[in-house]
Amino acid sequence: MQQVECTRLQALLATQRKTLEYFFNEVDLESIEKVVEMCLHSRGLVVLTGVGKSGVIAEKIATTLMSTGTRSIYLPAANFLHGDIGGIGPDDVVLMLSKSGRTQELLEIIPHLRKKRASLVAIVSDGKSQMTTSVDHVVELPLLKELCPFDLAPTTSTAVQLLFGDLLAMSLMQEKEFTLDSYADNHPAGAIGKKITTTVRDLMKTKEDLPLCRKRDRLVDVIVELSNKRCGCLLIVSENMKLEGIFTDGDLRRALQTSGPKALEKKMDELCTADPIALSPDLIAHKALQLMQEKRLITVAPVIEKGRVIGLIRMHDIVHEELD
Repeated sequence: MQQVECTRLQALLATQRKTLEYFFNEVDLESIEKVVEMCLHSRGLVVLTGVGKSGVIAEKIATTLMSTGTRSIYLPAANFLHGDIGGIGPDDVVLMLSKSGRTQELLEIIPHLRKKRASLVAIVSDGKSQMTTSVDHVVELPLLKELCPFDLAPTTSTAVQLLFGDLLAMSLMQEKEFTLDSYADNHPAGAIGKKITTTVRDLMKTKEDLPLCRKRDRLVDVIVELSNKRCGCLLIVSENMKLEGIFTDGDLRRALQTSGPKALEKKMDELCTADPIALSPDLIAHKALQLMQEKRLITVAPVIEKGRVIGLIRMHDIVHEELD
């Protein structure tokens, strides 16, 4: 039974791959670029609308646009004729999503939107449909067939609508040079907000929690500090807290393997890594995690500000914060 289900899923996946390849091969990117330009230079809102599943996709596109720096709103098609059209003006761009291009609710609002002198764009999969004759611009989303075996349930058609929306949003994001700081301003809460607003300073160990020693200290004299602070390392610092090296649990194992008990009598400047990777306290924690994974796969890093050690950040603490 399980093998039969897997075979069916494989067949569906192959079909969807074929239909999406058709979209990628046939889509007119110049028509989408025209929409990007219309939205980029609009002094008003980008208004998304649609009916049924296309309405759901329109709402998703609107929220993606809004969160990435484009002033946008989703309005259900049925609401236009019951007051919402009053908010539409000549500076607005209205994007109407319809697979068939014959959605009656959308056809009914076009004349009224014309009176408002808004720019109208039809996003359809039938470039010769009725809607395309009444708008300022048309984007045809090529559709071979739905994934549905009856070619009825919106499946592939909504997938290509989502692709269009993501292309639009990301193009506008790049054109507007939307920064990570801007993204953080738009996502102050939740997992995204935490990931792009939490800094190394927020998570680092400081003051009494820092595992510190001097370069002339013997390993035997500081091994208790290494154990008690439970940070996986010792930071070798000068009297004015200038970083002079780092000694990790890994360094301890290597020293004992190489020198045995004699390693305990060695001074820290003989055992430490003299040029450790250090981080800024204002670095976004998620970026710090990426750097730690890229740079020798380190799990701890000293934090430096104005040339002095002010903290220590552990990979474990960043990961824990992102998963919390």
